[in-house]
Amino acid sequence: MPPRHPRETLSGMQLPLTASGVFRRTPIERSDQRVSWERTDRAFFASGACHILAWACREAYPERSIELAAMFLAGEEHPLHVYACWDGWAFDSSGWHPEADLLKVNADFEGRPVRRVEVSVELAEFCRAHIHRMPHQYWQDPRPRASAYVSQFPPPWAA
Repeated sequence: MPPRHPRETLSGMQLPLTASGVFRRTPIERSDQRVSWERTDRAFFASGACHILAWACREAYPERSIELAAMFLAGEEHPLHVYACWDGWAFDSSGWHPEADLLKVNADFEGRPVRRVEVSVELAEFCRAHIHRMPHQYWQDPRPRASAYVSQFPPPWAA
């Protein structure tokens, strides 16, 4: 049995908003799925599995109009980051924050403008188009881990 990934205890806590690039994968984390899997939840879902987390957030709240968005650096054809959004709020590895703040913190970190693009396709099509891994291509299925991570952050409508 593979080792368990590191868990952070976050239940109900608000994390500071952090650019996804802070957690950018190293060359070994990009080439070895087990090494990538063994990162903390926050690092794993900030870089390498953000799209899995975004879809898990939407699936966690089927009664809400959760949308998905991709953040692109100016001039790039593949997204820098993928996140879920609802009514001006964004959910990613930092939890729920105003979407404008998420875009700004990432643009500031990258030193380049970012643009938001709505994601209106299903996961498989998104992964094909943007060279992202499907759940079966990870060391283990990341969907249960993503669902557990989503559940640690109270959504903005619960306030």
